[in-house]
Amino acid sequence: MPPLDVEAILRGLSLQEKIALLSGVDNWHTKPIPRYGIPSIRVSDGPNGIRGTKMFNGSPAACLPCGTALAATWDTALIQRGGELQADEAVAKGVSVILGPTVNTQRSPLGGRGFESFSEDPVLSGAMAAATVAGIQSRGVSATIKHFVCNDQEHERMKQDSRVSQRALREIYALPFQIALRDAKPWALMTSYNRVNGVHASEDPYLLKEVLRGEWSFDGMVMSDWGGTYSTAEAIKAGLDLEMPGPSFMRGSLVNHAVACGKLHEDDIDACVRRILEFTDKLLPLGIPSNAPEQTVDTKETAALLRQVASASIVLLKNQNKVLPFAKEKSTCVIGPNAKIAAYSGGGSASLPPYYAVTPVDGIAAVSTGRVDHAVGCVADNKPALITNIIPQLSMAVYDAPPSNPARRKVDDMTIREANLYFYDYHPPLPSSHCGAWYIDFAGTLRPDATGEYLFSLSVAGTARLFVDGALVVDAATHQTPEGTFFGFGTGEIYGRVRLEKDKDYAVTVEWGSLATSPMQTHGAESMTGGGIRIGCARQLDVDEEIQRAVALARQADQVAVVAGLNADWESEGFDRGALGLPGAQNLLIRAVLAANHNTAVVLQSGTPVAMPWIAAAPAVLQAWYGGNETGRAIADVLFGDANPSAKLPLTFPARLEDTPAFLSFGAERGRTLYGEDVFVGYRFYEKAGRDVLFPFGHGLSYTEFAVDALCVDASEADDHLRVSLCVQNTGTRGGAYVAQVYVSQRQPSIARPVKELKGFGKVFLGPGERQTLTVPMSLKYATSFWDEQKKSWAMEKDTFDVFVGGSSADEKMLTSFFVVSETRWWNGL
Repeated sequence: MPPLDVEAILRGLSLQEKIALLSGVDNWHTKPIPRYGIPSIRVSDGPNGIRGTKMFNGSPAACLPCGTALAATWDTALIQRGGELQADEAVAKGVSVILGPTVNTQRSPLGGRGFESFSEDPVLSGAMAAATVAGIQSRGVSATIKHFVCNDQEHERMKQDSRVSQRALREIYALPFQIALRDAKPWALMTSYNRVNGVHASEDPYLLKEVLRGEWSFDGMVMSDWGGTYSTAEAIKAGLDLEMPGPSFMRGSLVNHAVACGKLHEDDIDACVRRILEFTDKLLPLGIPSNAPEQTVDTKETAALLRQVASASIVLLKNQNKVLPFAKEKSTCVIGPNAKIAAYSGGGSASLPPYYAVTPVDGIAAVSTGRVDHAVGCVADNKPALITNIIPQLSMAVYDAPPSNPARRKVDDMTIREANLYFYDYHPPLPSSHCGAWYIDFAGTLRPDATGEYLFSLSVAGTARLFVDGALVVDAATHQTPEGTFFGFGTGEIYGRVRLEKDKDYAVTVEWGSLATSPMQTHGAESMTGGGIRIGCARQLDVDEEIQRAVALARQADQVAVVAGLNADWESEGFDRGALGLPGAQNLLIRAVLAANHNTAVVLQSGTPVAMPWIAAAPAVLQAWYGGNETGRAIADVLFGDANPSAKLPLTFPARLEDTPAFLSFGAERGRTLYGEDVFVGYRFYEKAGRDVLFPFGHGLSYTEFAVDALCVDASEADDHLRVSLCVQNTGTRGGAYVAQVYVSQRQPSIARPVKELKGFGKVFLGPGERQTLTVPMSLKYATSFWDEQKKSWAMEKDTFDVFVGGSSADEKMLTSFFVVSETRWWNGL
């Protein structure tokens, strides 16, 4: 396809055609104008995989580990390969634009989308974002860094005002975006839902014009988050090029009106259209047709890379008495609520149907040559597990009217294997004359494998009732309370109990009505979703009995893995976590198993920190995050030593929630969130306050040992470089990798600064006895500067700066040196 003559097209487009280009035509496509060779561009989530064009009943995909897991690798080369994999998947699904990576700073461990982001540190986040973008765009696909800026909580995310100092905004929250722009030049950027200091980010001329396009010289396209455009003239004037999704809500005829009354000039529209056309032109070499079919590329090579990334992300937090690695020939007991499920991803827009997902039990059983037993011990769900865990498939029939209407007509039917359904992009084949609600009947046969009380549950965006053998068990239609499910449009969980007999067949049916039937206030929801439903069912366990069973198995085993943690029900877009602790009886289970068998490793799956009140008794702990398709095999690789852990924590694990810097100010209060901790986020706060933590930022152990020496620091103000080199030797008997973390501290700053700050890092892989020199290059001005609010510039002060290099932020054997900045300078830009 020939390149677009942007200026010629701009001259030829009518005003109405220009306006049409300013918003999407549907959930995932931009507006085509065939007479000028302008195709419809397809976009797709997301941060850890390419879903394609369907949130409901979509095609399967390669799911990478979550953002925190990727950052835990501290391996930019590997993360770049992950970006390349995402791009290849995108092209196969006809996608030209990936809506990721997520680059927001993890201000609190409770943030619902914290697992999507990389780190609490802006330098690590920026480096991982740049590596991801470089990998994606090396294939000609566009990355979209998001969400600019201060989108780090789900509570009232569309209306809350992030009140943050200019210094913290620049040094902590905007810096990852700045680094990604400097190092990888992403072609697109997505604005956040929230306000920043009183103005919504999607219409803020300071953020979009002065900082992004002016100071940082960003020449790419800026799009809104889905439903995150709140004005017409203001957003266009600020430089929000593309409103998503379509059809337009804030543009279209409203732009006509703004032009007619003089609030907008055609030049304002031209500026946005020009960037959209230039962006489109960059994507033409892909040769993707407007309505390309979606294909999958589930190959051995894809699986191997996913496994490598997942294994490289697992952090060995503790390993007393060399409990790990396990011996393959010994008997192994795998216990815990996450053992027989694959917690491969968090929830929300990062979720997607995987090609496959390996559970920890299956991964361990495939590696072990000894006996492998399993016990659940307890559950970790905040609601019953999906009913499709025990009814593998449900029939789904779509109707134009409710069951009470005998003349209703079935318009669609299918079989589903997933009972958490969001009808964001499903449109039943109804005539154009039909308006309002539509309905679904779900049906399946349940044959319990044990007699007992079963808990059924529904959460809905819409209305629903669940019946067992014709008897009403759950009524999610009459009384509803909004609790943030389905991106803020859904109810909380509504329950019902019934006793069922083993091996007896029961007919389970659910009658569901679309969002238009909901009695709740769902302002604006009509443009975002047709509704949703989650159907849960689980046998009620006797916790004491299950723990006793797990303990009995643990006593008989040579070695035990307790796989615990969170899942997509706890960490998701749409809501924040309420507590730091593990849910349910997991702490009781872990304590009991640790007491029964001292050769026990605790494997935790979560995207953000969890409390560990049993840590003193645990000899070995792995942080395994959400590991994507290869979750189970990656855990087995590290447990049995086929992969030597080299990951490091990308965020601090606090001892208590009360110790966290945002404890008193996380969440919105009457529409505002005060960032009272200022620049002291994460380890910056803990070190400044002298606060003990569970595990420090950058911490991570190995099955081998390393020695470091010969630190050399070379700083040049003229060339703006800071080069730190050191010698690293593997002094152990296994091959492994060492991450050198470079921290910088100013001795006599004119303002309060953190004790030290990460400014660079490098990773080197060494065989037993091997020794190498590792060099970490950095920008001197980035390594030394703070944001001067009076000068509205970065300030690099005349002073002496100390350099600390080690294996974590709390390494007691850090190498130290210093350098001198001879003259104070102020600077702006990249």
